[in-house]
Amino acid sequence: NYNQDYIASGANVQYSPSESSGEFTVKFNTKSDFVVGLGWKPGDTDPITYSGTFSGSGVALLSVYGWSENPLVEYYIMENPTGYQKVGTHKGSVTSDGGTYDIWEHQQTNQPSITGTATFQQYLSIRSTPRSSGTVTVQNHFDAWAKAGMNLGTLNYQVVAVESWSGSGNGDITVS
Repeated sequence: NYNQDYIASGANVQYSPSESSGEFTVKFNTKSDFVVGLGWKPGDTDPITYSGTFSGSGVALLSVYGWSENPLVEYYIMENPTGYQKVGTHKGSVTSDGGTYDIWEHQQTNQPSITGTATFQQYLSIRSTPRSSGTVTVQNHFDAWAKAGMNLGTLNYQVVAVESWSGSGNGDITVS
């Protein structure tokens, strides 16, 4: 199990994880970035099931979130992308787990990463019908990304995460 607990200085976030039960709660009202959640290190292609409640305003994301190395890629399977403004290049769509996801690729330049400040690609699957419980068939997204020329390397951590950099909300999520 892996506990992702990145909270930038100045972020107003209350985060309470329980790795033994796979449950975390989070409450936030922030203009600084944070990413918190539970999952695995390394990640893999197994389906991920999560359940609970999530609500937010401004920018508030509930996603399967992770990184790969060689190439360095930050990826999101956004399940509840409140307030997210799509940026980058639209690369198609994938239907999975009862919903349709738009696929986007975006370059991040000189931004924080798992290897320090770097330039890297973001891969995003953005669900059109938001939800706060369900199963994510990760392999379907990785396959769709690969067909669009978006290849991952060696997987680093992979979590069900809540993130915001300008928003408020709360969540109570159990990951299995």
